[in-house]
Amino acid sequence: MPMPPATDRASWQSKLDELLVKEKAHTRAGDALAAERRSLPMVEVDSSVKLVGAGGAVSLFDAFEGRSQLIVYFHMWHLGKAAPQQCEGCTFFTTHVQELSYLHTRAITFATFCEGPFEESSRYRDFMGWTQPWYSVPPESVGPLLAGRDFGMIACYLRDAGKVYETYWRTGRGTEVMAPSYGLMDLVVYGRQEHWEQAPEGWPKKFDERGAQFRTDGRPTAQWERIGEGRSDDLGASSAIAQSGACCQK
Repeated sequence: MPMPPATDRASWQSKLDELLVKEKAHTRAGDALAAERRSLPMVEVDSSVKLVGAGGAVSLFDAFEGRSQLIVYFHMWHLGKAAPQQCEGCTFFTTHVQELSYLHTRAITFATFCEGPFEESSRYRDFMGWTQPWYSVPPESVGPLLAGRDFGMIACYLRDAGKVYETYWRTGRGTEVMAPSYGLMDLVVYGRQEHWEQAPEGWPKKFDERGAQFRTDGRPTAQWERIGEGRSDDLGASSAIAQSGACCQK
């Protein structure tokens, strides 16, 4: 396996100090983008749009759980498919977002809106051990919520009195903010080991960007730990024809 050249500590620290200047500039640029994001206009969304939760039908307004802000990940679902065939990208991102207490201190609720039927998709949530609020998006609500977009995106909402506004959304690599694993991979020598990365000649690049980066031995990678714990991945899947569509990609 190729490795970076070795040097003495003083020379190594000198290179780190040079990089730190660029890293700080990158951080400040991110701060400026976040400020610009906070100043964007917003668009009203029907607050009565129907969702299905553990207790039955609820509205988009209800999903705020009394807080003023809502972040939603729109989780893809392959109807009637077994757990190993569910979206590896959505599984990757959803698995990371579990500790919500810090969001709650800022009056932010995080929830997952899944395109699958609640009974089937919530079995997957339970198998994975996810704890965030989980809702199914019935077919009649897809249009008002997605407005021509696709599942596999993140969206932000603001509640004011009885009205709801969408303030921001992104898909593709814009959802990486959910996954600290990627940030940690970016710190180490061999990085994400994905084909698109810039890297010295010979650096390992084991994964493509069409789902293989999120799968191990035929399953979304995070499923294996649950299987090892003895959890059942029986989703009680319906016999309906599976929905088509690529999983979350770059």
